[in-house]
Amino acid sequence: MKLNRLLQNAILNVLSNHYPNTIDMGTLKQRLPSSFSDCQHLVDGTVQYFVEHGLVEHQNTKCTPSSQQQGCFYKATAKGLDFLADDGGLSAILGTVTVKLHADTIRDVLEAKIMESDIPSEDKKHFVNTLKALPGEALKTFTNKLIEMACDNPQAVFASLIKLIS
Repeated sequence: MKLNRLLQNAILNVLSNHYPNTIDMGTLKQRLPSSFSDCQHLVDGTVQYFVEHGLVEHQNTKCTPSSQQQGCFYKATAKGLDFLADDGGLSAILGTVTVKLHADTIRDVLEAKIMESDIPSEDKKHFVNTLKALPGEALKTFTNKLIEMACDNPQAVFASLIKLIS
């Protein structure tokens, strides 16, 4: 089966318009735009594909998209609705990961990089001592500047990432 993104979108839109209610396959096919009248054979496979990905669920576990038996109803899931949303819906909000780095962790990473560098020992000591004396807010500002510098030079970030995962 060849996936048709326009058909997928149409199916999910029909199901989302009926959410939270269910709809039977015959009604679903009737509600699709007329431009998909020649794609009716693909609707069954597309709905099954959505079921397997958790975007659509069926009410009766004995149902398959191609079955026309009574009691076979389908509906979009929350994941399906979020898939349609331009911003990713609640999944994007709830799936946000917050990363918190403690000042000590940042200091340890920076100190390790200073110690690995080619600069003279006396300078290393001076930089490490200065780093240890920095208050938390100054370290936060410094870290933000480092991130900005990294964003201004994505090639260097990419090279570092490749080196890290190699």
